[in-house]
Order: sequence, then C-alpha cells, then structure tokens
Amino acid sequence: MDQLPPNNYGTILPTSTMATISLIAGILGFTLFPIIGGIVALVTGYAARKETRAIPPTASGDGLASAGIVMGWVQIGLALIGFCCFIVYFVFIAGAIGWSAAQ
Repeated sequence: MDQLPPNNYGTILPTSTMATISLIAGILGFTLFPIIGGIVALVTGYAARKETRAIPPTASGDGLASAGIVMGWVQIGLALIGFCCFIVYFVFIAGAIGWSAAQ
C-alpha cells in the first residue's frame, strides 16, 4: 500500500564537550569563580565554535558555545569596570586624606 519514505534527516551529531564546559564555566564565573570562569568560558567557547562550524561539522552545540562566550565577555567587562571603580575609589580616598592633612 502506502509506504513511508525512509528518514533522510542525516545523522545526529553529539554535543560538543567543549561547548558544555564553556556554558558551565560561564555560569560558574558568575557564582563561584569570577575571573577564572570567564577566561575558561572564552577559551573553551571559541574552541567549541571551531568544532561546530567546521565543514563538515564534527559536533553540535553552537548555541551552548555562544552562550559561554557571551557570559565570558560579560564577566571580563564587569571585572574591568570593577577594577576601574576600585582604582578611582582609592585615588579619591588618597586625595581626601591628603586634602584633610593639608588643612
């Protein structure tokens, strides 16, 4: 009778381990390991993107890698802003102490 065509959807690629590590490191960077987690998320995220965007692709997980990369850059940006605020604070405190000592 009516016969269904075979599934020609291709093979299902495994999720990239580097992409998963990038996502986990990005999350841990916001919670437990602020600077280290962001750097690990960036390094593994870009390595995972290389795997997922290769021709032919060797793994899936491009979204996981992208999320890890975004979280890594956000963490690096927040760390730089925090460092600049830290420097401005101590320059202000040193100026206030110097100004009050001069009076």
